[in-house]
Amino acid sequence: MTRRTLLIGAGAGVLGVLLASCTPEPAPTPTPDGSPTPQPTAGPITPAAFARSSWATDSFALGAASFTPVGAQASAREALAEPIDDRLFLAGEATDVEAPGTMAAAVRSGERAAGELRRAADEGERVAVVGAGLAGATAAALLVADGLQVTVFEARDRIGGRIQSVVDEKAWPFPAQLGGWLLGSSDAALLDDLDRLDVRTAALSGDVWRSAEGDVAAVSAEPVQAAISTAQQGLEDTSLEDALTAAGADPTEPGLAALLASISASAGADAAQLSTWFPPTLPPAESTAPLGDLMPLIDGLLEGAKLSLSSPVSRVAYDEAGVSLGIASGESLSFGRVLITVPLGVLKSEGLQFAPALPFAHRGAIAELGMGHIETVWLRFDEPLIPEAPENADGDGDPAVATDPEAMIWHVVGGDALIRTWLNLAPATGENIVVGIVGGPDAEAFADLDDQEALEAAIASLAPFLPAPA
Repeated sequence: MTRRTLLIGAGAGVLGVLLASCTPEPAPTPTPDGSPTPQPTAGPITPAAFARSSWATDSFALGAASFTPVGAQASAREALAEPIDDRLFLAGEATDVEAPGTMAAAVRSGERAAGELRRAADEGERVAVVGAGLAGATAAALLVADGLQVTVFEARDRIGGRIQSVVDEKAWPFPAQLGGWLLGSSDAALLDDLDRLDVRTAALSGDVWRSAEGDVAAVSAEPVQAAISTAQQGLEDTSLEDALTAAGADPTEPGLAALLASISASAGADAAQLSTWFPPTLPPAESTAPLGDLMPLIDGLLEGAKLSLSSPVSRVAYDEAGVSLGIASGESLSFGRVLITVPLGVLKSEGLQFAPALPFAHRGAIAELGMGHIETVWLRFDEPLIPEAPENADGDGDPAVATDPEAMIWHVVGGDALIRTWLNLAPATGENIVVGIVGGPDAEAFADLDDQEALEAAIASLAPFLPAPA
């Protein structure tokens, strides 16, 4: 059994699909190795290693994951997923109704679109897959298994799309993951695949909520759930922020704001943008973090397909005879059918032109859905971060409740932190590594920072968990 066959049988699921394109009959192109970049410094406390994402400013992504904004309907995703004239087939997490924006959605969409294309295609037909992220790779594997001639076009110089493992043994004891990587209960099949590939994983659990004054009481998600349930009984969709306000809660209260920041870090949008009729999934009590390179997973799925990297699409022309793909260099290539997995952000930007234009239902869906922003920053320190708990503010000399050294999910309460959700990987790995995750408008602001500014913002956000200066 080949690795590709093994992965098809097990299924998979990770966030990720990116803009791709074509060159005339390309030869398979190897994925280049990453190289270390100069590290910025951050004043009195500088990490030993630093890595960050910037999906919001990435022209091949223009965001991290789709979300359902106020007033949008789930039917918009169904409309976006509809095949066009049995020539164009669309996949990607934005086309999934069950759990859009998630890891499992990307693979499920690739399986669905591949099935639709196979039913329309002739035996041995030449077809193209646009995008070498997980949705595109999943579809390619199934199409190759069915005997079709498959060419996969990827705009980047690497595979993986919005999955990005930074492999640098000098900087990181295990790869830093800058894209989709945290797995939940819906990703059991992917966890099986990672186990078969000997990729170590760690369970992340245990919350701690901390302000500049010390630990504070844990913030319950119950008021958020209750506000959503009440809002869903209304005649019109309302935002999560409005639903909370109507329920008597104050979204700016520091504890609730920290909880909403963690929701935004997984949904990609803030409480003022998110629908209550089709609400985001609240952060789980436990998730699983892969501690290995995720690229072999994509590599295995792409076996048997021709792969062209660094080939951004500029135009897709289709009619009853077939599909012509054009790239920015002016070259074009014809296929019987094409499966497109570009991110919603690229579709919304009109970075990919269609001739004729997409049907109104597809254009309406693209306009209606939202593209969310999620950014990630990894920091490795030489020494543990958790400081001694400060004394109580009332000055009675009794120490505040100490931060649990085994807690892996840190929430920053109060202050002006840009990044309020952190993962402490030390208890699971023995390494002093923390991962900050920020979503919504704050993620857009973070993506606009240069590396030096991003590091300074991360250190400032992490201040409640840093040792006090000597």
